[in-house]
Amino acid sequence: MTPIPISRRQFVAQAALASGAAVLARTAPATPKGEKRMHLASNVYPWHTFYQREGKDFGASLDDGLREVRAAGFDGYEPILGAPADVDALGPLLRKHGLEMRSFYVNSTLHARAAADATIEQVVAIAARAKTIGARIVVTNPNPIRWGGPEDKDDRQLATQADSMNRLGAELRKLGMTLAYHYHDAEFRQAAREMHHMLVGTDPKLVTLCLDAHWTYRGAGNSAVFLFDMLELYAGRVSELHVRQSAGGVWTEAFEATGDIDYARLAERLARERRKPHIVLEQAVEAATPRTLSPVEAHRRGAEAARRVFAPLAP
Repeated sequence: MTPIPISRRQFVAQAALASGAAVLARTAPATPKGEKRMHLASNVYPWHTFYQREGKDFGASLDDGLREVRAAGFDGYEPILGAPADVDALGPLLRKHGLEMRSFYVNSTLHARAAADATIEQVVAIAARAKTIGARIVVTNPNPIRWGGPEDKDDRQLATQADSMNRLGAELRKLGMTLAYHYHDAEFRQAAREMHHMLVGTDPKLVTLCLDAHWTYRGAGNSAVFLFDMLELYAGRVSELHVRQSAGGVWTEAFEATGDIDYARLAERLARERRKPHIVLEQAVEAATPRTLSPVEAHRRGAEAARRVFAPLAP
């Protein structure tokens, strides 16, 4: 029986770094001579879900895991970092496997003043270290009141969180780095008031948007209409794009341009806005996802499709 993957929130809470178990890896596909390769990164979370369904631990060997990320054809890797020391462990292995780390994901608690002050100090310390190995974007999804709980932040907490996001963005800007706001589905409860206030209530110069297309779709009750309405409101804020596809509401095994989300249309909309976001593939699997491909093969096919559909956004 296929195990049910833990949620993204649970995974982020449990692991600061994840890496891969050893499986036979093939060489990354070569770029034709004279053709500029579009940079494409992979987030750690989907690799975790693929290995989990095979009863394996993606965090067992970072060296083997990054070898597989590269074998699937990626140029970059987006980890979850919990401390500056994580950067020291990761840097040499990224260089070994020819991978860049242009962005990283970090936890944050920003809706309570004391916790926010501590979070800002910690995130800035991680970012300063990460910058030394090429990081440019800091992606954060502010923690909920309680992991997995139904509680929604009240107006006071939302105002505190938005102010904290501005303060964090200002500190990162001093480092020459960009803060990108991320979300999952919980932020779309109560008329999406948390998601909207983190954008309406913050300074665009300090807080950009990591647009997670599929969490937008799912959070709005499987609505592509809402996703494209959100683009009309916030396309100018997008600095990073998290990419995942589904069919009939179920995550597909490999990323495809067509499915529940019309990614060609999404790419065209961002191109009209003259946005060139950092693109990160997050094609995770869930219980109902078909099981026909190995982790490397699924990611390789997804990377090839992503490079085709997002070619208009290449720098």
